[in-house]
Amino acid sequence: MFKYLIVCLALCTLAYANEEWVAKTANEIKEIRAECFKAHPLNQEQINKLKQTEFPDEPEVRQYLLCTATKLDIFCTHEGYHADRLAKQFKMDLTEEEALQIAQGCIDSNPEKSPADVWAFRGHKCMMASKIGERVRAYIKAKQAAAAASA
Repeated sequence: MFKYLIVCLALCTLAYANEEWVAKTANEIKEIRAECFKAHPLNQEQINKLKQTEFPDEPEVRQYLLCTATKLDIFCTHEGYHADRLAKQFKMDLTEEEALQIAQGCIDSNPEKSPADVWAFRGHKCMMASKIGERVRAYIKAKQAAAAASA
């Protein structure tokens, strides 16, 4: 078991060390969300809540969020969230330094040894309660309003 853990940590580290991480585009995020929704289907009530940027602490929602965070390469199941990547991906109109400070305040080393979905959800919940979350909600509402106006 210990050898497996060492190999997994080494692979995770190698994957991140070999190339410079780049924030995902809106289209890439949309594709990732679609892939994760297909892999982790949500019921209509959960979908409606997510559209309102409400994230219920339910297994299906946690698995969906874990999938998106992992595919965005901002979360590794052995190391947790990468604060620098969170800051780059979700800084919105904040400086990267301010976003990094928020991200660092939201990540933990999983001292409770929670399952990965619970660990990822905990960080997500913190980020959504921060200035970054405020900006993400405002961005999503603006996109929804623009889509409704053009429909």
